[in-house]
Amino acid sequence: MKNLVSQCPIEEVMQLLGGRWPSLLIYYLSDGTKRFSDLQRDNPTISHRMLTLELRKLEDAGIVARTDFDTYPRRVEYDLTPAGERLVPLIDALGDWWEGVNAPALPGTDEIRIA
Repeated sequence: MKNLVSQCPIEEVMQLLGGRWPSLLIYYLSDGTKRFSDLQRDNPTISHRMLTLELRKLEDAGIVARTDFDTYPRRVEYDLTPAGERLVPLIDALGDWWEGVNAPALPGTDEIRIA
């Protein structure tokens, strides 16, 4: 990861969760344990390599736990750790905020309704 330019914890969080995939992966893992292929189905435009990199980054940060089963064919499952589960309400709040900001305009006005 790039070097931080400030001592602000928000910068550190945004460096970890910024980008297209990390928040989505946390959102999909909030439903429970998922296999790698499940996460690929949930995010069909993510490449195999990018999914691997993002999951490793979240695992290194202690947000996602990876369980590798010694079976054939190979089976790997991913779960949120307790720290990852604490992020779910924040991800949900961001989604709720966005839906409120993008609510349809009230009839006869040019204003956006914020819930």
